[in-house]
Amino acid sequence: MGFLDIDNTTKSYGPVEVLHEIDITVEEGEFLVLVGPSGCGKSTLLNMIAGLEEITSGEIRIKDQVMNGVHPSKRNIAMVFQSYALYPNMTVGQNITFGLEMHGVPKAERDKAMNDVAQLLQIEQLLDRKPGQLSGGQRQRVAMGRALVRNPDVFLFDEPLSNLDAKLRVDMRTEIKKLHHNLGTTIVYVTHDQIEAMTLSTRIAVMNGGYVQQLGTPKEIYDTPSNLFVATFMGSPSMNLIPVKLRVDGEAVVAETESSEGDTLSLSVPNPSARLKSYNGQTVTMGVRPEALTDAEGADHRSTHIEKVLNKVTVTEPAGSDTFVTTTIGGAECVARMRADTEATPEEVTEFAFNMEKAVFFDPKSEDRIV
Repeated sequence: MGFLDIDNTTKSYGPVEVLHEIDITVEEGEFLVLVGPSGCGKSTLLNMIAGLEEITSGEIRIKDQVMNGVHPSKRNIAMVFQSYALYPNMTVGQNITFGLEMHGVPKAERDKAMNDVAQLLQIEQLLDRKPGQLSGGQRQRVAMGRALVRNPDVFLFDEPLSNLDAKLRVDMRTEIKKLHHNLGTTIVYVTHDQIEAMTLSTRIAVMNGGYVQQLGTPKEIYDTPSNLFVATFMGSPSMNLIPVKLRVDGEAVVAETESSEGDTLSLSVPNPSARLKSYNGQTVTMGVRPEALTDAEGADHRSTHIEKVLNKVTVTEPAGSDTFVTTTIGGAECVARMRADTEATPEEVTEFAFNMEKAVFFDPKSEDRIV
């Protein structure tokens, strides 16, 4: 039993089921991010927690109290919207305390709560301004202040940073992370940005097509994606997917593929599972993150399973601290993350290093990871 329980919950519009038997338990103080492409159902799920959408079946519980049918105002949740939803005719201070006023909180308590939150968010100097006089980042802080002042059980964030420019998004991401660390609040946060999901969360629910594809820590999601959708959606650049044929020789397993020149590349697979061995002679999909496909000097020296191959470079993209090098392996375009001073040159053959300890394998038919 968690602090927030989403138990076998579905949502239908007429005959169309848009959320399918969602099961998620959120512990007190946890930061859960719902991430996925547009239309995957993440905002619908958030609205069901808030009470803005009715539940078709299943239960949503907060502190072991069933919320089905409970009015949003009675759920002790606070929501921060993408659009900020500030009252333009009120000052910042009035916006922050309006909810408290509606609940009959005395003015002295409202003012103290407002000043505490304003100090926390560093917006004391903005309290007498109207929303139209604020920047996007300042408006977002006010919207957060309005949520914080109520001291709710659960904070709900619906893509709160999507209207901000790139630099401000990074700054606000840091502020939200600090806020969670300092207050220990329980947060459910919706985004389509996988970088936000990875940096903010304690756990991530990756959604697609109304289903939770994988629920886990950022490291679990990144290192051991449950299927090809998660593998390609999470990570930038996304995971390289290479068709390989598995050859089993006793306890050893080798993944065979082709170089850009058509030569056979044989990559030794460390600690293969019995299930992986059952694919002997079959073609499967090998997933390798760009940082696990690099130049020999940049390879992880702690790994004892580095496989070096020669392959032709297609494109190089200097990116400051790294250089992204594109090549073709097994007929698939792959991106390697190499050192900034790499000597890789387009149309020339260079040495690539696979960290096979980081390789994962997927069944090409089911698209699930082979464990």
